[in-house]
Amino acid sequence: MSEPAERDVIAAFEGAAPIALAATPPKELVVPAPHPDDTWQLPGGIAWVYYGEGNSGLVRPVLMADGFNSGPSSLDELWAGLQGSACPLIGELRRRGRDVVLIGFDERSASVLDNASTATEAVRRAAAERPGRTRLAVGGFSMGGLVTRYALARMETEGIDHQAGVYFSYDSPHNGAHIPLSLQAFAHYIRRLDSRFSDQMNSPAAQQQLWRHIEDWSDKPGVSPLRTQFLDELERVGGWPRIPRILAVANGTGDGTGNGIEPGTTAVKGKGLAITGTDLRTMPPEGDSLAATLRVVTAQRNDVLAENLPDVAGAPGGTLESFRILADVLNKIIGLGVDTPVEDHCFVPSVSAVAVRGLDTHQDLYADIASLPPDEAQVDDSLCATRNERHTKVTEELCTWLLDRLPD
Repeated sequence: MSEPAERDVIAAFEGAAPIALAATPPKELVVPAPHPDDTWQLPGGIAWVYYGEGNSGLVRPVLMADGFNSGPSSLDELWAGLQGSACPLIGELRRRGRDVVLIGFDERSASVLDNASTATEAVRRAAAERPGRTRLAVGGFSMGGLVTRYALARMETEGIDHQAGVYFSYDSPHNGAHIPLSLQAFAHYIRRLDSRFSDQMNSPAAQQQLWRHIEDWSDKPGVSPLRTQFLDELERVGGWPRIPRILAVANGTGDGTGNGIEPGTTAVKGKGLAITGTDLRTMPPEGDSLAATLRVVTAQRNDVLAENLPDVAGAPGGTLESFRILADVLNKIIGLGVDTPVEDHCFVPSVSAVAVRGLDTHQDLYADIASLPPDEAQVDDSLCATRNERHTKVTEELCTWLLDRLPD
């Protein structure tokens, strides 16, 4: 492709919306959130406070931390994701006399350790403002569950009484999350055209959460040093808070039933002039090693190889429509067109969300969680969904189970 055409493609990328992989509500559901009853300015973030029905201040607070994305938290998006579902979680909490404290961050892709400081200050303020003896419920969605897990554990290690009676996580990647190698490689491959997708994949929070990560398209997948450091720091503070009851829910099944996505399947196929030849696949099956073929603008094609990694994309767990998100952005850029035979993939395996096993083997990923020995459980109680569904989807099944276990 000629140099002017390459400049045109660069300009098209720069003028397009960023490719950002995160669980966000559909745009048609995002409407302005109601004005909060109170707003707390916090170091590195903010909290929006909604009092429960009949309450004129904090009485029975439930603190919920936002999940991963790029940029600052959006109250409108967070509200839509929690309220605009089959189970309107915020409304149901308030109907039950619970006060809702939504914790947002100035930068959602910043280190989990840094954002934990924001959550810590929100916990401190809620404990100080709440009269009576009702203990707090503290947790979060996706990354927010890791942020609050670490925040509470660190507070205990430092001798700070956080006043939490329950800690909960909603489809949080306790043992790691999965973004297909092909998607990570594509993000880095187009860095010279648009660095935003690569920046998200290489952000501190992404590296801390991802089970396997690559910093450049040609790298071999491995455990990021930032993830190792995060896990070491989590272990230093005891791994989990010990005072509150620990609850976890998963948006994936617990009986080992996968989502039907086969290994080695083409998920994104380039068809436009500037991208023909690009082939992004799910993890290659045993006996194969091709994870992706990359071509954007230039005539050269480059292969991305992976060997001896398990079939995570098809595993039981909360799904993320990463392939579709990528395709939607590319198809809006002149000259770039793609097909997406597969739109989503397992993002947080069920065994990770309820913290029983890791992602290293097929046997672990597809384990029947209910049949595992009780001593493998790191949480006090958990629930897996009856079907594999969208990551952090608030369903009546999971929502009701969680609501019924909040502190009195």
